[in-house]
Amino acid sequence: MHNCPESNEVLKLKFQKLHRTIVKSVNPPSIIDFLFQEGVIGSDDLSLLQKSKDDTKQQCRDLLAMLHESENPQAFVQLYAAIKDESHLEWLIDRIDEFTDQSVTDLLQQLDITKTTGEQGR
Repeated sequence: MHNCPESNEVLKLKFQKLHRTIVKSVNPPSIIDFLFQEGVIGSDDLSLLQKSKDDTKQQCRDLLAMLHESENPQAFVQLYAAIKDESHLEWLIDRIDEFTDQSVTDLLQQLDITKTTGEQGR
């Protein structure tokens, strides 16, 4: 597994909050190949994503929606790793790493409380 500073839940929220930037910036084919290779998406997903290959922004939206609906506990950690693997997207990784708003802060506090008390999230 790739080194990732944050949990899947935190990354999922950050990717949602940065959705427009990601859709505008990411070229989906190599990200899709990476996620398929890592077992995050399956062959059915691959076929579905190929249908929008002529519109990279739509393909990126479809991929993000698929990952948000996914039950894979590593989906966003692997997406982060896939983007990090693209040297021209280093600025996007910095943006993801530095991104914070109240919803991210709240989630971090909630996860921290869950860790220290042993309670499960609601």
